[in-house]
Amino acid sequence: MSTLPPTRLTPAPRLSAFVDAENIPVTHARTILDLARRYGDPDLLRAYGNVGLLPDWDKLPGFQFIHSGCGKNATDMLICVDAMERALSDQCAAVLLVSSDQDFTHLATRLRGYGLTVIGAGEAKTSERFRAACSVFEELEGCRESENPTIFDETDARIYRIIKRDSKQGKGVAVTHLSNQMRTEHQFCISKHPDKTWKKYLSNRKAIYDVTLNDGLNMVRYRPEAFRLATA
Repeated sequence: MSTLPPTRLTPAPRLSAFVDAENIPVTHARTILDLARRYGDPDLLRAYGNVGLLPDWDKLPGFQFIHSGCGKNATDMLICVDAMERALSDQCAAVLLVSSDQDFTHLATRLRGYGLTVIGAGEAKTSERFRAACSVFEELEGCRESENPTIFDETDARIYRIIKRDSKQGKGVAVTHLSNQMRTEHQFCISKHPDKTWKKYLSNRKAIYDVTLNDGLNMVRYRPEAFRLATA
């Protein structure tokens, strides 16, 4: 008869994951799921952001999408409230915070103070402050969005319709005009989009937009070949 003591299987800690979807591209979703399962038993997987700007996150299976609206810092505040609620009600032993934003440094520090293990995850640009505040930090790699996407989403379809409607003599529209119309007609706040600025948004989609300087104004036109299937 064996005299070895019985093997004790330690159950994986309950883990809650909170994703700043306005800061993290949806292309990292698979990696985030793998991280959650590696570090614990995930019973809560939430992504936060403005649903009007992030339709791909909203449709993604496996994550519960929480609409934060268009208010400044609304996403950050919702994540903080929900994460602290889980911690104070003993509903999890580990938290996965996914963001490249150093503003979550204080949240990570406070959660660790309550005895939770905090796994941070973000892109290479993540500050050292947030990395150091976590129990462990995982850098998200190899899932960058294409710089020249050829498939447009609902946001691009709206941009297309505005340019088509307001362009004069094929010159396109001023980027400032596009920004104002998107905000007025669709409550689209570019600052809440992962690209943050219209300059970056348009330059990351050179396959579907052409930006030129005309009389001191940055003018944007759509490339007809990329929008053949778009409807007015």
